[in-house]
Amino acid sequence: MLELPKNRRTPVTPQMSVRVAILGGIALVLFAVVFFRLWYLQILSGDKYLAQANDNRIRDVAVAAPRGAIVDRNGTTLVDNRVAIAAQIEPRRLPAEGPEREALYRRLGAVIKMTPARIAEEVKSQTAVLPYANVTVKADVSRSIYQYLVERQAQFPGVTVERVFLRSYPYHELAAHLFGMVGQLSEADQKSAAFRGVKGGTIVGKDGLEYTYDRYLRGKSGASRIQVDSMGNPKGQVTVRPPVRGQRLKLSIDLGLEQAGQEAMASAGGIPITDGVKNRGGAFVAMDPRNGEILAMGSYPSFDPNLFAKPIETSVYNRLNSEEAGSPLLNRAIASVYPSGSTFKLVTATAALESGAISAAAIVSDPGAIQIGNITFENSGKLANGPIDLRTALKVSSDVYFYRLGAQLDGYKGEPLQSWASRFGLGSRTGIDLPGEAAGTVPSPQWRNDLFKQKLTDRPWSIGDNVNMSVGQGDLQVTPLQIATAYSALVNHGKVVTPHVGLEVEDSLGRSLQRIEPGVTRRIAIQEGTRTAILEGLKRAAGEAGGTSADVFRGFPYTVYGKTGTAERPGQADQSWYVAYVDDPSRPIVVAVTVEQGGFGAETAAPAVRLILSQWFGVKGKLVRGSSATR
Repeated sequence: MLELPKNRRTPVTPQMSVRVAILGGIALVLFAVVFFRLWYLQILSGDKYLAQANDNRIRDVAVAAPRGAIVDRNGTTLVDNRVAIAAQIEPRRLPAEGPEREALYRRLGAVIKMTPARIAEEVKSQTAVLPYANVTVKADVSRSIYQYLVERQAQFPGVTVERVFLRSYPYHELAAHLFGMVGQLSEADQKSAAFRGVKGGTIVGKDGLEYTYDRYLRGKSGASRIQVDSMGNPKGQVTVRPPVRGQRLKLSIDLGLEQAGQEAMASAGGIPITDGVKNRGGAFVAMDPRNGEILAMGSYPSFDPNLFAKPIETSVYNRLNSEEAGSPLLNRAIASVYPSGSTFKLVTATAALESGAISAAAIVSDPGAIQIGNITFENSGKLANGPIDLRTALKVSSDVYFYRLGAQLDGYKGEPLQSWASRFGLGSRTGIDLPGEAAGTVPSPQWRNDLFKQKLTDRPWSIGDNVNMSVGQGDLQVTPLQIATAYSALVNHGKVVTPHVGLEVEDSLGRSLQRIEPGVTRRIAIQEGTRTAILEGLKRAAGEAGGTSADVFRGFPYTVYGKTGTAERPGQADQSWYVAYVDDPSRPIVVAVTVEQGGFGAETAAPAVRLILSQWFGVKGKLVRGSSATR
């Protein structure tokens, strides 16, 4: 029987069979891969992913740790924490965005004295950083506000009041520039190596010792573990890990001496501590010359770091930075640079003696004025001292004597004046454990000539530059700390110490955990004859009739080696300087004081130094001012 054409099937070719087999094999392999992957995920790795899924339901909310205390060398607490009441908002309990939430912000703002817009901004910014934590809108509210909010919870949905720790500085303006300030970690801070790994919103040190030793003081944050649903909404607290308080920092500072320094600065300037200060700032440094321990340090005018324990108003911050208020935030002890006046004669004398330009016994005529080139350089009041040697020149602070040395050393091989200034540490940072230290400037021919080539000054180097520098004038710029360190190097037989404020890291019971080691000490070679001659001149200046500060230290029961300085600053009254050293076997000390627009060194700075030394050695006395006829 014949098959009809329409029912006839096309035979499958061998090539088609191979293709179908290949496609079938590929499909089988793909299904096998999917099967084994599902088997791996569900059977072999099921427990792992189940744990991760559970973890996805948990959020850690940081609990701030109280910062460690800061104590002085005798264990007296200088910085601690206090408990405050913070007005906070729980974002998850807020009404929906719209009129109801805006009305809540208005009611809350009227109570805590904040604008609704500011509250909304705080909620937005803090939630972005810590999405599951309460938002602190005001860190320190009064007891009456606390009671008002607690009693009216229905009117303030989502608003709560909690106890928080705020940094406390019980002595207010005392040593404020040493302690610095704290604040919330910002996005810019997170990029710093000092805060690597620290979570946003953490309270960290922003300046001063709070910044330098933040890793010890900060402590370890705790955490509340919050369970959330699939949408990220909190469902309840699971566990709490308590925070660990920061470690205690022990300083080399002596509280009594620090207080005396601040009082001396106010007395020396003739301005009560409680009054405002305009254009008459200053600084003091007291250090142990043997090891660089800072016994006291302060800048005037000061500020109250308690202002920074909570968010500070922009207007207040701007006022603290303003020149009209005396720039209270500026740490003049380490960050302000000035011409040093005659206190620099220590360097000039060393450079001249060590280079062989003059001997200590050589007699030089001081007629009261000297002409170098086409310029006449004069002593203060054109006072003529007659024939004098180095010791007498230091005693009476003869400018003419040192002008001659400055001219003689200009062009001298090795530039002794600049070289010795650098060896003593001028023109470079001392390495103190505080941020913001300035390097200053030691002018040299190359330095000025380079500026001239760049058209940054009107002339190249001249002999007059060296003459001015020899008495601490001209382009010389130093900090009070650098001057104190230079004098310490002389009395230390050439040992240049690294100043430091931190001594030890301790636990809460005061047990030492780590000794803080200062930077490397270096030595400069000073002949004993040079050292002896200069110290003799400084001793006569403070203790012999006719010495520049003899009136100030008359009757003081300890031998004082001291040097006055009066620095000229364009557009301002003269700046007063004084540096002193007392060689006590167990309590040696170097003190440097400067007062902007304070006049002659013996009038203002020297009396302040005497008050500081009186505190250190337990000497009773009153403020004694020197003569205005001596610089």
